Amino acid sequence: MYIPIISVATATPPHEFSQSDALAMAQRVCCVDERQSRLARALYSKSGVQNRFTSLPHTDVDRWVPAVGSATAVAKNVGPSTEERMALYEQHALPLAVRAARAAVSRSGISADAITHVVTASCTGFTAPGVDSGLINELQLRPTTQRINVGYMGCHGAINALRVARGLGHAEPGARILLCAVELCSLHYCFHWNSERMLGNALFADGAGAVVLGAELETSPRPSLGRWRLASTGSFLFPDTATIMKWSIENHGFAMSISSRLPELIQTSLGEWLTSWLAENNLGVRDIKSWAVHPGGPKILEAVEAAMGIEPQKLQVSRDVLCRFGNMSSATVLFILESLLAQNASAPCVMLGFGPGLVAEAALLL
Repeated sequence: MYIPIISVATATPPHEFSQSDALAMAQRVCCVDERQSRLARALYSKSGVQNRFTSLPHTDVDRWVPAVGSATAVAKNVGPSTEERMALYEQHALPLAVRAARAAVSRSGISADAITHVVTASCTGFTAPGVDSGLINELQLRPTTQRINVGYMGCHGAINALRVARGLGHAEPGARILLCAVELCSLHYCFHWNSERMLGNALFADGAGAVVLGAELETSPRPSLGRWRLASTGSFLFPDTATIMKWSIENHGFAMSISSRLPELIQTSLGEWLTSWLAENNLGVRDIKSWAVHPGGPKILEAVEAAMGIEPQKLQVSRDVLCRFGNMSSATVLFILESLLAQNASAPCVMLGFGPGLVAEAALLL
């Protein structure tokens, strides 16, 4: 049973942040000497990011930077506490999610009171009541709308949420599901030099994406973005990789550590599983016309290309989204999906993301 994707929409917060400004901030806030400054310059220039959006203006970091601009002060700078960062998440996550979700519902042609389920995904904050119930209130959905939150699963969280939506659609054929992924990655900025966390500083950004899936009303207009159907999802836990990518809650934000071995592991281990999963769906790699691969960074995209034997242009939309918006964790693949549909890209499409575990999550769209 296929679940129709009726509409897709995205939203970004108000503060635009160029990569050159991001580098200047990192050098001022995180670097204690010229060597670190040079390393930061190289890291930021190779990130594939030219622009991003954040919920807070980047000048706000001055509130948490030591008043004395000495190397000793910078080295000890930890920034706001996790409590402070979660307060900012509670303040900013819901309004951003509402903008994406409202646009998706509007594009669907389905009235808000026809939505039966809300599925949310986020790994950058915790609050209760959360974004899920907040969407019900702000969009004036029915109070009987059922909700599920997919939390703390990382960059592939939207694919996990799609799996939930597909299950709901199978269980209740009349279901109309609003899915929303919202991430405020910038809240977990590292305020001191840490070679692993500096990669996150160079890549991460804020954004929200929303999808309406399920049964369409007979009176609904045909969506202008085109129509794909969610056909299948798959998951692969790479053996013996628990330390390759980790996402931990610390006293001063959530800390992600990524091993330099990650691209190599994807390149050597992804192909066998993904080829087998496609075969289970009666498809080969050459049958896939479009790819929505989460751009964890340029090396991740290159590793997927090498693993699957696909041409770089197949992942150009992923590179474009990374360049224009940065890595918005789970929301990013929905930006890629929106862009593919706007370009009238052809199906079948494979959506692919990676997260702590190390785990690959995939969705097949026909």
